[in-house]
Amino acid sequence: MSVRRWLAPACAAVLALALLSPLTPAAAAADCPDTELVFARGRNEAPGAGQIGNTLHQLLSAKTGKNIRLYAVNYPANTEVDIGANDMSRRIQSVIASCPGTRIVVGGYSLGAAVSDVVLAVPMPFITFRSPLPDSASNSIAAVALFGNGFQWVGPITSFNPVYRARTIELCHGDDPICNPTDPRNWQARWPDHLAPAYIKAGLVNQAADFVAARL
Repeated sequence: MSVRRWLAPACAAVLALALLSPLTPAAAAADCPDTELVFARGRNEAPGAGQIGNTLHQLLSAKTGKNIRLYAVNYPANTEVDIGANDMSRRIQSVIASCPGTRIVVGGYSLGAAVSDVVLAVPMPFITFRSPLPDSASNSIAAVALFGNGFQWVGPITSFNPVYRARTIELCHGDDPICNPTDPRNWQARWPDHLAPAYIKAGLVNQAADFVAARL
């Protein structure tokens, strides 16, 4: 047999494998985690999931033993809640489409909590928020964990979208002036209660991890 005649069927076989592999259900499932934590960091934190998001991810992985993938919402984390909300919503919808069996945990700290509020409470395009979640997305969202959420001044997120009431934990550390609707004066003295290390040291991230783990 000539080299050309030998290469032809070999190349055809390789091509067939390349075309079929992406369509194999087992291969696709292998890329899907049990759970994805979609977390938005706080204002002015370095790109990534931030201290609270990373700690929550580590605790959830340890407590559940599940394959938990962390997605850090991609936004400037200065004042751009809309950019964060669009990215978070698009990510959630992408996971639902590509990994329908994956359970999703939504989380946010400080400004990131506001990002989560918009995604979960606004069911339609609003000003610069252009990627609202479809109603069916709630079937894939197992839990919501919010820290230092400024929206608590007007009420918990569940008062705007009660479908997430039993799945949501909102934590406010001590006299955190961002989320504690008490006397708004002297906020500078109260500011240390808002910082991420304060939430971690007080065990509030661990408390959230227990809450979320019970729902996975």
